Amino acid sequence: MVKENGLLLRVDRLKKYYREVRAVDDISFAVPKGVIFTILGPNGAGKTTTLEILEGIRDPDSGEIEIFGMQLKRITRTVKERIGVLLQESNFERYLKVKEVLALFASFFQNPRPTQAVLAQVSLEEKAEAYVKNLSGGQRQRLAIGVTLINDPELIFFDEPTTGLDPQARRNIWEIISSLKESGKTIILTTHYMEEAEKLSDHICIMDHGKIIAAGTPRRLTAELQQETIIEFHLNDADELELQSINNFSSGFAVEEEIVIVKSTSLVQTMDKLLRWSQEKEIPLKNMVVRQPNLEDVFLSLTGRKLRE
Repeated sequence: MVKENGLLLRVDRLKKYYREVRAVDDISFAVPKGVIFTILGPNGAGKTTTLEILEGIRDPDSGEIEIFGMQLKRITRTVKERIGVLLQESNFERYLKVKEVLALFASFFQNPRPTQAVLAQVSLEEKAEAYVKNLSGGQRQRLAIGVTLINDPELIFFDEPTTGLDPQARRNIWEIISSLKESGKTIILTTHYMEEAEKLSDHICIMDHGKIIAAGTPRRLTAELQQETIIEFHLNDADELELQSINNFSSGFAVEEEIVIVKSTSLVQTMDKLLRWSQEKEIPLKNMVVRQPNLEDVFLSLTGRKLRE
């Protein structure tokens, strides 16, 4: 049973070290029932190791896990009956049919859902007789999600569910995840896609080098930067000395992958001076964009680098 405080999962001081590498370094967080809880961070941040501990794939070095109201050192078989797990990679037998894959995984659980209902949920009804080898990347990922849902789990883990997918397939997965939340499921999601985290998440933990460096709702995480506006333009041929002068009329700037990122607390004044700077230096402001801060900017402000690095 879920405790009265509504928490489905609580992690306290979880650690997993590999010699000098602190993959998960003393992290704590809590996940309420019925939310999408996202662990956001770059590759190597410790996201997958954290999920693998919570899924029962790896044992932690230390720390406590409270799940479904039970305090555990590691995930038990009883708990595994109540969770669904989507790994980063799912390698199904190429010459099995879609319906056969689902039937195989259904046999692992005491009370699986009907195969036809799962096929409908992941929009693969027309592919029931198709072989795995003939599925597109998006269809294979929807099959993997179907396998994840075969036991009607209360808590679902999605580890980088849209990596490598085209934009349309990615949005199809987003729709499935959103519908799961609407049906009352609790979801723990890992991603390094800022847009994915902003669109889906109720609560976000930002991880880097095994630690949680910030946590909160997407709105709360960006709130401290909301007083600033971001102006971006292509670097072109400006040298470092010319760019340094931007500090004289902005609240800071950075250069990321040939893009100049200028922060402003007074957009009209900064734009006026930036245009004057452009004319005086004869540096065109190509592909200029004005926008509000996002999670990418939060990560940049915390670590000094972009999330995707």
